[in-house]
Amino acid sequence: MSFSIEGKTAIVTGAANGIGLAIARHFAENGANVVFADMDDKRLKTELGEVEEDGNIHFFAGDLRERLTAANLLSATIDAFDRVDILVNASRQILPTDVLSADDNSLWTLLEQNLLTSFRISQIVAKRMLKQAEDDGHDQCNGSIVNLSSIASQRAQPGLLGYSVSTAALDQLTRSLAVELADKNIRVNSVAFGSLMSASLQSTLKDHPEYRTEIEKRTPLGWIASANELVEAAQFLASDASRFMTGQTLVLDGGRTLVDAVKAAAH
Repeated sequence: MSFSIEGKTAIVTGAANGIGLAIARHFAENGANVVFADMDDKRLKTELGEVEEDGNIHFFAGDLRERLTAANLLSATIDAFDRVDILVNASRQILPTDVLSADDNSLWTLLEQNLLTSFRISQIVAKRMLKQAEDDGHDQCNGSIVNLSSIASQRAQPGLLGYSVSTAALDQLTRSLAVELADKNIRVNSVAFGSLMSASLQSTLKDHPEYRTEIEKRTPLGWIASANELVEAAQFLASDASRFMTGQTLVLDGGRTLVDAVKAAAH
């Protein structure tokens, strides 16, 4: 088994910042052809700079919640690299939810962003993977879809109803798609992580520095992960090293859910 992704083509959504950007860069540095996809055109250009036309990096800007935009993303990928082998659904959003407000639409917004967008892109990419196998004269294709989830899917926290529900639904989507696509040799897995030093968390910690100590105390390993600490897990799930693994959610949280589980059992 090999951890190599060299020569494979990957689409990474949410690739203008945070974990999506880190994964896309890591894949490109390890020899994959990578399409960085995000709606933030300006940020993509800032992060990637001048992209060589015949290089292994391309970027695509557009709102992937729109069906046509998602289809255009696949077309742009095929135009650039002729195929797609890996999809990483890293585009996600976090919003607070006021459960008593009739005007609060956060649940619908997060279901659209975190669940339905990943489902639509997975659909069209899986169809392309199957077509590639047929064109190559193979009975089975060899594709990998990796979803980015959260430990919020496994627990309820005040103010995060919409985020928790949408990520829990994403975990079920991972399992259900894995079963649907298993006989076609398209694997679907996810990575659920705890507190990540994202731009939004950095902003929060500027206003509330005491939160950092609280998070670190609740994490047995004692630190907040950077985006770079998660990229190897994504490569593992995208590579042949995990070829007998599907429908699984790999938890990377520094042991935080273990502590929460122990506390819950104690009560």
